[in-house]
Amino acid sequence: MPRNPFAPYSPCMFVSLPSRKKPGVRWAAPTLLVLMSLAFLWAYSRPHEAQRNLWLDWGALSGGLATPEAWWAALRDGSALRLFTALFLHADWAHLLGNLVFLMIFGPPAERTMGPWRFLVLFLVGGAMSNLAAVLSVGTPDRVIVGASGAVSAGIGAYLALFPGAKLGVVLPLGLFLEFVKAPASLLIGIWAVLQVVFAYIGPAFGAVAWSAHIAGFLFGVVYALFVRAAIARRLRKRQGY
Repeated sequence: MPRNPFAPYSPCMFVSLPSRKKPGVRWAAPTLLVLMSLAFLWAYSRPHEAQRNLWLDWGALSGGLATPEAWWAALRDGSALRLFTALFLHADWAHLLGNLVFLMIFGPPAERTMGPWRFLVLFLVGGAMSNLAAVLSVGTPDRVIVGASGAVSAGIGAYLALFPGAKLGVVLPLGLFLEFVKAPASLLIGIWAVLQVVFAYIGPAFGAVAWSAHIAGFLFGVVYALFVRAAIARRLRKRQGY
């Protein structure tokens, strides 16, 4: 009986797709990590006023794109690209490092399964859709939305859809010691997703976090990964003749 290509190895969080070809270089997640880091270092090296202008020029602004006329104007003048460029801007070191850590946890396994180009589409389109959700949901006009949190959330959603039975390592304080334990990824990610929904309505701002962007990115990642997973499965069945 052929091995299920989406069944995770235990105890690792990676899968292996049967193929006679040597696996290609997984470049998308590391490239995104480097680009986000370089963009932050470049912005951080500029004076405070220049940083603020950079966010205003390249970050996504709330209160826009709510009407067809606004969309048409944004497409004509190119400002719709802010939904993408905002992914590479971050408010501070904590904002950047948090996104980088989650990207490197959930990104490589997802990229390994769907391939670098599909993963790049997941990150960019999922991030743009999450920024759009934030643009439409933030009530205060002209608030600057920056960061790759929505794109990273899309990666988390894709990971859950691709590896529903995987386990993640968690460090828990047990008495005077720290214990490394493994918990189902579906449980941990499910708790995280519920918290995003709760915080979107009654949660703390924590620096005006766009919780709606996290939710939209996560949902996009789940749907996108299920579609890609089905496409990969069909291709494998055709290649193996069944």
